[in-house]
Amino acid sequence: MKPNLVLNFILALIMVVVLGFFGYVGTVISLLMGGITFYTPLIVVVSVSLMMITVVVIFRLLKPKTLKITVMSFLALCLISIAVYEIFESYQRSIVTVSDQDYNLYGYQPFHDDTNVVALDEPANVKLEGDLPILDGATALYPVYSAFARATYPEKEYNVHQSEVMSNQTGEAFQHLLNGQVDIIFVAAPSKRQLEQAQKRGIELEMTPIGREAFVFFVNEKNPITGLSIEQIQGIYSGKITNWSEVGGENTSIRAFQRPADSGSQTALEKIMEDVPIADPLTEDVVSGMGGVFEEVSSYKNYKNAIGYTFRFFSNEMVKDGEIRHLKIEGVYPDKETIRSGSYPFASEFYAITAGSDNPNVDVLLKWILSEQGQRLIEETGYVAVNSE
Repeated sequence: MKPNLVLNFILALIMVVVLGFFGYVGTVISLLMGGITFYTPLIVVVSVSLMMITVVVIFRLLKPKTLKITVMSFLALCLISIAVYEIFESYQRSIVTVSDQDYNLYGYQPFHDDTNVVALDEPANVKLEGDLPILDGATALYPVYSAFARATYPEKEYNVHQSEVMSNQTGEAFQHLLNGQVDIIFVAAPSKRQLEQAQKRGIELEMTPIGREAFVFFVNEKNPITGLSIEQIQGIYSGKITNWSEVGGENTSIRAFQRPADSGSQTALEKIMEDVPIADPLTEDVVSGMGGVFEEVSSYKNYKNAIGYTFRFFSNEMVKDGEIRHLKIEGVYPDKETIRSGSYPFASEFYAITAGSDNPNVDVLLKWILSEQGQRLIEETGYVAVNSE
């Protein structure tokens, strides 16, 4: 092999290794910053292309003019791709997302300045001191049990995620209860899997109904559909019905969002579906804290062809700018009166659930929640009291 050729080969090898290293670092950084869908593949393509261009330049495999045109065309294509992607992402970010996972609950802390939590217009009949029951539960129910704490707990700061009054969502709150980390959780009825977990561990759950709420389905306000039947809901979420025209709407595909397994709303959907299998949910690729890529159930994005579900209070009171419309089910609209009368088909109780806590204040608090004052807070928060008749 000629000396110049050997030197060129060594130089090309060094440049390829260097470019590969920087490409690898860029790929990792892109993954950690959430660029898996576009920037990560782009970095890989650019890195490989630069390696090829380097080899071409070192070994002079193309004429200078041809090489210049090729490089300029490649750069132009990359810039156009980035511009198109950013415009598309800007549009995506402009679409309202309805998700309880990232909802900011700090405005509902019991004693937060300018809190949104409702308060009694009189002192509570019960004031707890000493060993305070540790409370956890669903995001959508945090405002109501935060109101209980505001009325009966000592005034101080209660961190949303780690305190005597916290909200870590239904699934995690249920695990905290089973592990003895909390005394009471406020959630919708547990899923079949959660009940089996408790049974396997020999834990007896005591479920105290404290209020009623509606499970609602919603669409973009521009969707002409105003209501669905239970059979149509089952058809959509089983994948049997895939186009809005099949239920009297426009000729466009249905984008049916779901919630993660064992969340309160997903459990409610499973009960509605009965024995009808649920189609796989829409997912998105995310990166874990350890850098691994995995799929996560997508949060509801308010596309014109989307449908989603949650509990009425969350969508109606906590997400006021969602540009969504609740659907009638079997011709009945979800509101407090149809929940109270039972005419809305997806109305049900929510619970204060305990698992054998030895905290003496637990029973005191539960009894007070079912009293006139506790039930009044449930009504004034926006739910329907179980002792309202």
